[in-house]
Amino acid sequence: MQVSLIDIGTSRGIRIPAAILKDFNDFDTFDLKVEDNRIILDVIKNLRDGWANKFDDALDIEDWDEL
Repeated sequence: MQVSLIDIGTSRGIRIPAAILKDFNDFDTFDLKVEDNRIILDVIKNLRDGWANKFDDALDIEDWDEL
């Protein structure tokens, strides 16, 4: 997919088509980096996602209400 740089205020940017953005509805923060003349956006997920399950597994507790 070819995109062009556009003026955004005093900056320049690209428009990301809605067809691509629909796959990222749950995310709003990305890590941007440049490698080998490529712009790479990596999703930054909530760092605490899945912590509760990992904590339960580490303690081997299935039902907190029984404590």
